[in-house]
Parts: sequence; structure tokens; C-alpha cells
Amino acid sequence: MLSPIAMPNASRRFTPPFARTAEVCDTFFADLDGARRICARDEEIYAEESAADFVYEVVEGVVRTCRLLSDGRRQIEDFYLPGDVFGLEAGLMRRAAAEAVGPVTLKVVRRTTLSDLATRDADLARKLWSLTARDLRRTQDHLLMLGRRSATERVAGFLLDLAERTDSEDVLDLPMSRQDIADYLGLTIETVSRTFTQLQNTGLIEAPSCRHLIVDLEALEDLCA
Repeated sequence: MLSPIAMPNASRRFTPPFARTAEVCDTFFADLDGARRICARDEEIYAEESAADFVYEVVEGVVRTCRLLSDGRRQIEDFYLPGDVFGLEAGLMRRAAAEAVGPVTLKVVRRTTLSDLATRDADLARKLWSLTARDLRRTQDHLLMLGRRSATERVAGFLLDLAERTDSEDVLDLPMSRQDIADYLGLTIETVSRTFTQLQNTGLIEAPSCRHLIVDLEALEDLCA
């Protein structure tokens, strides 16, 4: 558990991984021609059931993909961080919408361009296969979490996943809102807020601010075991 003296002082600075520069993140499409697109907070990048004509790489910021259920509720499928590629579809239409969580910079490549290159470039084809397999694995893990995990385990697992994806050791800056987290974990915002409070009370996390957390990764892993 975190010691009470582990609280950071006001001078401690943390640069969130979501603010990495384009030079660091623009890797997968580095050798491909593509346009840059800048999106404002909550701007729609593409709509559900629109034509899947483009594939995107996140250069800066965070993107969420989501679907609206028949009763009006929103289910967030995943969050994409700098360096992640999204918009790969098996069919010709989008299964989900994509939106900017905050200010976002994207690199955009036509799907036909990527497909044509992959037929001639075995290395690129392998990379695309790896991306597809990774997305499938994340989807399977997400379904398991929604079906078999308690609210506390879901929140703890979410924090662990985010820490792993951003190479964070004990400090997390959350770019997404509590509502975003709730819609990703299949919970209400009240349950998410209550669970964060419980994790603070048991010493597994500390929250100097709403989106700035200090986490005990080993304790969170034990909780999810």
C-alpha cells in the first residue's frame, strides 16, 4: 500500500504520455504518404456505419471508439493512445464511431493505399496482421472483463492496462473523464466514482486531483489476480 508520505509535492512534474510529440509517435505510418488532421475535444473523427475509407494513427492525444446502444446508452470499445493505429475494418463500413477525447493530431492514410502496399510489402503485411491480432486480443480481454469482473476489479484492471500501455510506474494522468471510464467498463459513473474512493481509502491509489493518480501497481495486480 502507498504510504501517506508518498504524496507528491507541488513541484513534482509529470509529462503525460498522451502528450508525446509527433516525432516519437509517428512510427507505423512513418514511411507512408498521408495527411495530418487536427481534431478538437469531443470532435467526431468518423461516424458509425460511415464508409471505412481511411486508417488513422494517433500522433498526439487520445481517441475513443464507441457505439450507441438501442436504448441510447454509449459503450466505449477502446481508447487509442499516441502510436496506436485505428480504423482498420473487416468490412467496408464502420462498426463504431471514433471521437477525440481531447485535442488530437492524427496521421491519415487511405485504406486502398495501405491495402495496395501490403500486397507488395511483406513487412507491412506482417505489421497489419499484428495490429489486427492485438485488437482482437484486446476485444477478447474487454469482453471477459465486462462479463466476469466486479466493479472494483474492472477499475483496477483499467488502471493497470493504462499504466502498461503508457510505461507508467506509479503516476497516471487520466485523459478521459469518469463518464468515459464508466462507459468503457460497463458501469455507471456513480459506481466508478465510488470505486475510486474505495481504492483511495484502502491505499491502492492516491488522487492529488481528479485525473492525476499515484497508483500501487503491485497491489492493483493482486486485486485482479
